[in-house]
Amino acid sequence: MKAVLLAAGEGVRLLPITATRPKHLIKVAGKPILQYCLEAVKNAGIDEAVIVIHYMGEAIRQYFGDGEKIGLHLSYVEQKAVLGTGNATSVAEPFVDDDFVLVYGDLLFGREAIKKVVKLYKAGKSAAVMAAVPVDEPENYGIIELEDDKTVKRIVEKPAVGKAPSSLANAGIYASSKDVFSRLKATKASVRGESELTDAVTLLAKEGKAVLAAEVSKDDWFDVGRPWDLLEANNWALKRMDHQALGTLEQDAHLIGPVSVAESARIRSGAYIQGPSFIDEECDIGPNCHIRPGATLGKRVRVGNACEVKNSIIMDGTHVGHLSYVGDSIFGENCNLGAGTMTANLRLDKGQIKMMVKGQLINTERRKLGAVFGDNVSTGIKSLFMPGVKIGVNCWVGPNVMVERDLPDNSIALLKQNCEIQQKKS
Repeated sequence: MKAVLLAAGEGVRLLPITATRPKHLIKVAGKPILQYCLEAVKNAGIDEAVIVIHYMGEAIRQYFGDGEKIGLHLSYVEQKAVLGTGNATSVAEPFVDDDFVLVYGDLLFGREAIKKVVKLYKAGKSAAVMAAVPVDEPENYGIIELEDDKTVKRIVEKPAVGKAPSSLANAGIYASSKDVFSRLKATKASVRGESELTDAVTLLAKEGKAVLAAEVSKDDWFDVGRPWDLLEANNWALKRMDHQALGTLEQDAHLIGPVSVAESARIRSGAYIQGPSFIDEECDIGPNCHIRPGATLGKRVRVGNACEVKNSIIMDGTHVGHLSYVGDSIFGENCNLGAGTMTANLRLDKGQIKMMVKGQLINTERRKLGAVFGDNVSTGIKSLFMPGVKIGVNCWVGPNVMVERDLPDNSIALLKQNCEIQQKKS
């Protein structure tokens, strides 16, 4: 079997992180989200795959190349516009000559998930098998209605609260015959003008074709849709990786629990690092700083003296100046934090934190959430960021500024003050 991976979407809900990279190349625990999908495909015994690309597709092509480093033979096909999962699947039809596996390339899932789907598909004469995962809020997902324990009747996209036919969501992993391509041609576009793969699968079921659901564990599947999901995904990956400390550890540097330190990284004296955490190549950490669980520091990250970093993703080339605090936050590449920069991650009333996503204020349902920075953000000394704010790419935030609302790309936030200078009296 061959595999098709869908990696064409823009990831608008993840702005400003996706302003400068496709969602599928966002790294958690040191690897792009799409790489986890590709490794799961390989683990299922598949050695050839096509990746459907569109938004910043060339970046994906350059990163993975021909797939040799992962052990896969990769090719690429471009979706001309973002017109839904059905359209994205259809552009891969010339690549597929037999039964195939299809995976949404922006999900994290356990290595056994694809194997389970493929095994069930090969065991019977089904037209398709799709992975299903139990969810707590079915109104946010495509929900599968079953006729019995395994047979799919239909898929209901984002049902109204209390109207879901089950709690099993479409997990974005399929095994199918080529019949699905003809059904895609027979489906109509949605109200958004998009062609949906789930409509074609539902059509197969309505025709009496056997479409089965393979349930995967909720603990082995993760949907990365919103900025705060990246923190959960990062922890998900950190807890499942094999950790090795290979870098230079100065005397009195302490690693507690599962911590990965790349070979060219340096941990200075007095640094205290708790796992699970990941320190990438050429990082320079400390002295006398505290890296708490859930931290992923990308390549060439510098964390200065007396800093604290907790449950955060800090991307390549970012410098965290001394005396700074980074909690439950995501920083893009090449940011520079002035000394004493603070990210507040807890409301004074300890209530749940809200964040703007696609122009709407969304309750994250998190008590702790810091800031989200795009690439190339610079902050002055003693700048402060309130819980849940987002800072666009290429922004400057001056000394002593308290940021309470999101800043758009290319903004400058400065604090104006009146400074009166008088002559001393003799």
